[in-house]
Amino acid sequence: MRVLVLSQYYWPETFRITEVVQALRDEGCDVLVLTGQPNYPSGSTLKGYSWWSVGAEQHDGVRIFRVPLFPRGQGSALRLALNYLSFVFSAAVFGPWLLRGRSIDSVLVFAPSPILQAIPAVWLAWLKNAVLITWVQDLWPESLSATGFVRNQKLLTTVASMVRWIYRKNDMLLVQSQAFIEPVRKMAGNTPVCYHPNPGDFAFSRSAIIESCPLVFESGFNVVFAGNLGSVQALETILDAAEILHGEKDITLILVGSGSRSDWLQLEVSRRKISNVLLPGRFPLSAMPSIMSRASALLVSLVRSPIMSQTVPSKVQAYLAAGRPIIASLDGEGARVVLEAKAGVTSPAEDANGLADAIRQLRNAPPEILEAMGKNARAYYERNFEPRLLARKLKETLLTTFKEVR
Repeated sequence: MRVLVLSQYYWPETFRITEVVQALRDEGCDVLVLTGQPNYPSGSTLKGYSWWSVGAEQHDGVRIFRVPLFPRGQGSALRLALNYLSFVFSAAVFGPWLLRGRSIDSVLVFAPSPILQAIPAVWLAWLKNAVLITWVQDLWPESLSATGFVRNQKLLTTVASMVRWIYRKNDMLLVQSQAFIEPVRKMAGNTPVCYHPNPGDFAFSRSAIIESCPLVFESGFNVVFAGNLGSVQALETILDAAEILHGEKDITLILVGSGSRSDWLQLEVSRRKISNVLLPGRFPLSAMPSIMSRASALLVSLVRSPIMSQTVPSKVQAYLAAGRPIIASLDGEGARVVLEAKAGVTSPAEDANGLADAIRQLRNAPPEILEAMGKNARAYYERNFEPRLLARKLKETLLTTFKEVR
């Protein structure tokens, strides 16, 4: 099976699609990648690359073709828009030239926001007489309105029309959350829609053993939040809960990671004098299994919104794989997964009192209950999110779609 994966983000950027490609390769697929010049999350093109260049390289047995990509910068809506649009243009213009003479059976689009990156894939699939499958990671235009990035209703209506066109040009649509099926199906016309969750990371496989942990944990009940510190993670709720728990000296909240609100978070913790919140910064992915495995519990949170309630944050898979109890301060699909797995406790999104109570509930739970939650989490991960398992399913989907269309 000859597969072209089109994604604006790829190694050395830390997006899950890199490991999906590696797993497909290990399953016997001949995989090529069309991507941009790496610049996430710093906003600047990484050393050794040029934002305006066109070229190819090899990594871990996979051929990677790179097209010009205007760097996203930091905090500028204009630069971010140029970043997105430059990839659409570059992939459509330079992609056919880079892939000249190569036969392709399937084009697989990894589609976090923006869905615009599927546009050049439509063109490439037509040129190569290949089937087109888009793996939808975010709902559009709902994500635009939920984040406040776009508020103009006419523009949102225009985006919705574009999304319908993209969906209906596909031979198959995959969605990362079961809650995505209906809203995507309503816009997809006759294009079939299938649930395919994001897998966990290879770093969390049982063979990935890290002897030392780069983060020192004090005694007590240590709740770890790991990942992006951005606008949808409901960081205010976490700080409010920390203030509620401030008098309970055995509880510490440790927020590991970085993001658009890192500076705000530092200032707010200092301003409020919240001594039970620690901000150790960002660590490499390879260190996260050892950090998570030493946590008393793992925290995931999202803001309250219809679109966020339909999303399963990618850290949920990592938390399940780590085999530790989970505290889910969110609504909808993410909370459903934690409860279905019997892997922890939940509280409503943006409910600081509910979050504080959930933390207390686990802090006061007998050790055997916490141990059972951790085992349940790992078992659920193995059944539903193990990367090799999902790679086999994805390969089968690619093959089946190819046979049905061709």
